[in-house]
Amino acid sequence: MNIPEENLAPSSLATTPEAVRELNGRLEKLPAAERLAWAAEQFGAGAAIGTSFQGAGIVALHLVAQRKLSLGAFTLDTGLLFPETLALQAELEARLGIRVESLRPDYSLAEQGKLFGEKLWERDPDLCCELRKVQPLQDKLETLDCWITGVRREQAATRTDAGILELNKTPSGRWLWKLNPLADWTREQVWAHIRAHGLPYNPLHDQGYRSIGCRTCTRAVGEGGDERAGRWTGFGKKECGIHTFLQKQ
Repeated sequence: MNIPEENLAPSSLATTPEAVRELNGRLEKLPAAERLAWAAEQFGAGAAIGTSFQGAGIVALHLVAQRKLSLGAFTLDTGLLFPETLALQAELEARLGIRVESLRPDYSLAEQGKLFGEKLWERDPDLCCELRKVQPLQDKLETLDCWITGVRREQAATRTDAGILELNKTPSGRWLWKLNPLADWTREQVWAHIRAHGLPYNPLHDQGYRSIGCRTCTRAVGEGGDERAGRWTGFGKKECGIHTFLQKQ
């Protein structure tokens, strides 16, 4: 890697905008596997991949397993995931020899129904996402120094400015680094990697689902258009909130 040795200790990472831009520029020049290796060296157990088992997440998990990097992984189990998604998690864990921690909401679906009304996702999907995704993620991120995601610039208009490395503050005021190691990958590159290595993927993709979330808020749309199409149909909503609650520096 072309990252100077003095940048490898957590205490040496400057948080000025200029320093963040310079480090991001250096990481932009590295392949995705080296970006992940940098995070493992830099943060160790303080870094983890958050994944919903979309294509980019599968690639990231595979690159980590290939390099035997000391990076953890977690997913948000809302209690509303497709059975195919849960089966894919188990298959990836077995195939790659990894464990993906499942983060669950404070409320069961029955408890949420009693407190906020049944089928909250049909009336207020923002609140449902807040309860079942954002809050569990916030709790997890308070234990990390670096959150590694599968965000890609090509996915949607809301993600075109994603950096490889970003600096954020959590709601509690802690610094949190966010690494998007595949931000500059295209959808074609992601799927070429999956096919080349014979990696398992969600069979719903073969049924017209481009982006897969909760079964209550995801529909098949076929090919073409925004990769986030098919999510929260009828609500003008493209993001669940997990990538928007941080204060970007």
